[in-house]
Amino acid sequence: MKFATELIHGLDPIDAQHGSVSHPIYLSSTFAQRSIDSFGRYDYARSGNPTREALEEAVAGLEKGAVGLAFASGIAATASTLLLFRPGDHLVVCEDVYGGTFRLLTTLFKGWGLEATFVDATDNDAIAAAIRPETRALYLETPSNPLIKITDLSAAVALAKEHAILTIVDNTFMTPYLQRPLELGCDIVVHSGTKFLNGHSDVICGFAVAKDAELGQRLRFIQNAFGAVLGPQDCWLVLRGLKTLKVRMEEHQASARKIVAWLGEQKEVRQVYYPGLPDHPGYEIHNRQASGPGGVLSFELASYDTTKRLLEGVKLAAFAVSLGGVESILSYPAKMSHAAMPPAEREARGIKDTLVRLSVGLEDPDDLIADMARFLNV
Repeated sequence: MKFATELIHGLDPIDAQHGSVSHPIYLSSTFAQRSIDSFGRYDYARSGNPTREALEEAVAGLEKGAVGLAFASGIAATASTLLLFRPGDHLVVCEDVYGGTFRLLTTLFKGWGLEATFVDATDNDAIAAAIRPETRALYLETPSNPLIKITDLSAAVALAKEHAILTIVDNTFMTPYLQRPLELGCDIVVHSGTKFLNGHSDVICGFAVAKDAELGQRLRFIQNAFGAVLGPQDCWLVLRGLKTLKVRMEEHQASARKIVAWLGEQKEVRQVYYPGLPDHPGYEIHNRQASGPGGVLSFELASYDTTKRLLEGVKLAAFAVSLGGVESILSYPAKMSHAAMPPAEREARGIKDTLVRLSVGLEDPDDLIADMARFLNV
């Protein structure tokens, strides 16, 4: 089946008992057993739930992985994945990684003994130079958040295999509709499913998908032991959201292209970061490994005053944390997604106080442009 068909008809969605076209929500916390010698498929809902299992299988199928796991948030999925490693292990991480991941690595896991080196992952030589004997994985985002940098995943995978280490990729921005890192040889994909996978700004959730069954079972053990699982009601909402992923992503990026073109003509806009621009440094690499530029872009404004005026004045794009919803969301990385990163670290990475990130929703792009034009053409 092609992607759009798989979203609707994959994994036998029709309830065999009653014919429901919407997967049932199993709210039970426990499951009665019939035999002391042979338990059924489910016993306690932290360990497994039919609604969660349906979602996990759906996401694993879309990412072309062996095992998919649903967590209570994107950072829970990331933290649980990091529990694959031990104190004394070392990771090489893209330098403008999501601020929550930066905080996780530089506080909780650093105190636990997991070391991380942050590098410009657009430079394969920089990745190679950071690998040590105790390095166990590369942790990458492409496009990165919020500077939309592009990492060559095939080159990174080749390097990782040379050193017998894992490649972990945050695929939140692209979703499996536009990019499938596991097919490029990566080992684990993580998502903040709160964003495009759910797509309606009404669920906090995360996913980890392993390419290899054995690695997936190790992650499943961690999920059960650590317990940061997604509840069945939220699983059902994400199953509902997934069905429109293709049409949403197509609209998001079609509108984003139009807005990017307009932003490029505004005198108050100093730079636009978007992988669909031919002058983007990662344009050719992105086109090799993804089938579209997506619906998230960032742009740098001429002054702090203009930035403040835009963020506080727009009416159609919500000035808010997060991205990937049907409504457009205008974010301020310095005080939102990357607030956990010290100012000097942000500045060194190019995350300036005049940087704005826009997740383009499903509104008419002309209306979004007219709304922003009131504050950029003054």
